[in-house]
Amino acid sequence: MGISAKERAERSAEAMWRDDGASQWVGLELLGVDEGFARIALVVQAHHANGHGMCHGGVIFTLADSAFAFACNSYNQVTVAQHNSITYIAPGRVGDRLIATATEVSRTGRSGIYDVSVHDPEEKLIASFRGLSRTIGGALFEE
Repeated sequence: MGISAKERAERSAEAMWRDDGASQWVGLELLGVDEGFARIALVVQAHHANGHGMCHGGVIFTLADSAFAFACNSYNQVTVAQHNSITYIAPGRVGDRLIATATEVSRTGRSGIYDVSVHDPEEKLIASFRGLSRTIGGALFEE
């Protein structure tokens, strides 16, 4: 008997996280994964702020993109971004703990669509991100 979908997602995340220097360097925290789903947090530090004292858009994009990556790789199939877009709704502030939640919209063949919402501690929407993925072959771990 094979492993469960939840265990596959968790083992995929462990394999990815081990080599994900970018997410670790930014200070992201992986909160949880499941099949087609991921949740990641970031506490906004002073070095994440732009010249206006708000969380830099590139940092918010990185948070959303990492959640997207963990969600679309949750099937133990190496999957990369094909196209991403983000809409910034409100600023994140230094000290805020931002949470990015990625949810699968569609997965057909080698292509997937994922929506990611980024919220602040009061559940205010900070950004809305859509990621299109492409499976390129290979596995994250041996089953």
